[in-house]
Amino acid sequence: MQYIPNILFIIALVAGIGYFTKNIRKVIRNIRLGKDVDRSDNKGQRFKNMAMVAIGQSKMVRRPIAGILHIIVYLGFIIINIEVLEIIIDGIFGTHRIFAFLGGFYDFLIGSFEFLAFLVLVSVVIFWVRRNISNIRRFKTLKGWPKNDGNIILYFEVVLMTLFLTMNAADLQLQALGADHYIKAGAYPVSQYIAPLFNGLSEGTLIFLERGAWWLHILGILVFLNYLYFSKHLHIMLAFPNTYYADLNPKGELDNLEAVTNEVMLMMDPSADPFAAPAEGEEESEPAKFGASDVTDLNWAQLLNAYTCTECGRCTSECPANQTGKKLSPRKIMMDTRDRLQEVGANIDKNGSFQDDGKQLLNDYITPEELWACTSCNACVEACPVGISPLSIIIDMRRYLVMEQSAAPSDLNNMMSNIENNGAPWPFNQMDRLNWSNE
Repeated sequence: MQYIPNILFIIALVAGIGYFTKNIRKVIRNIRLGKDVDRSDNKGQRFKNMAMVAIGQSKMVRRPIAGILHIIVYLGFIIINIEVLEIIIDGIFGTHRIFAFLGGFYDFLIGSFEFLAFLVLVSVVIFWVRRNISNIRRFKTLKGWPKNDGNIILYFEVVLMTLFLTMNAADLQLQALGADHYIKAGAYPVSQYIAPLFNGLSEGTLIFLERGAWWLHILGILVFLNYLYFSKHLHIMLAFPNTYYADLNPKGELDNLEAVTNEVMLMMDPSADPFAAPAEGEEESEPAKFGASDVTDLNWAQLLNAYTCTECGRCTSECPANQTGKKLSPRKIMMDTRDRLQEVGANIDKNGSFQDDGKQLLNDYITPEELWACTSCNACVEACPVGISPLSIIIDMRRYLVMEQSAAPSDLNNMMSNIENNGAPWPFNQMDRLNWSNE
């Protein structure tokens, strides 16, 4: 009977980590649906970007209030959960505060954890007020699940930090009573003010309270871990690879489509026969698709971007097109891409391979009106705290509209016709360009 709690703990731990692993494998599979792109260059700069942006949060603090609060919550939650290692060891082997042998250093750790837990609680409350009460437009425009998702995470944080402090407060009381297995260990600068609430409770009640908080805390962490797959907070983990694999080219530099380059090189090769039949034994290949109309036309780094989006809205708040009332929202571009990618993934899960569902990213999720509203200014890319580029997706979808569907706006079509016919974007013959100088 004495090993039943240990067995139950191991079952819960294996089930929680196993379900999380299963879902993360789906995320990796979905990202790999994208086209290949080489992001293996300049490893030193990539590690530096990850250290500065993902770990150091250098772009978050450009808005100091939100940035500092986010750092507190981020570091607090990560550091506090170092204690999870102790909880796991205690849960498996039936020990209690296995690291207490560290003595004064253990006291420092527990005291630091409690202080951070208090700061996390304060920061979370401020975040909740900002999201739900303050008149911040980028939060006001979130409705339904995206809004609820952000709040659920905040509630998770409050519950987990409260359970952590409650567990310590009950433990402190049991230490004072000299209960078996509750050795005097740790410093409790915050929970010492909670412990008096438990004065007068019996030892059995205190043990039930401490064990209950302990179990709920670790189970809550496992639930939180698995909730990430369904939440925008997957960026907690994906921010690291996303910043590492970010595009290092100067902002504003567009890549050349390989398919277009190959076509141009073929036309410039005097010995090439563009109408030649394939050699014997070779199958005739389909012409390459220009641009992107669905998520599988994007590259894997763009799909990683979509999964990493924090939905913070900084990109949209900086977007000049959005500020002037245009339909474009870079945040929506990323959310739509992720939603479509998850839909494609669910299709694969159901059928074993993707079966045409009559939908695509273009038109069913993102409209041409949104795409053409973009000024290509890179403000959204510069504003993103985790190195996401909505612009790259917009450009690829524009390419599809122009090169595959000839569906550019009339003004753009006129300009391209003028360049083709007149060698300039203006509707004047080359011979007439200098007529203005004679007036």
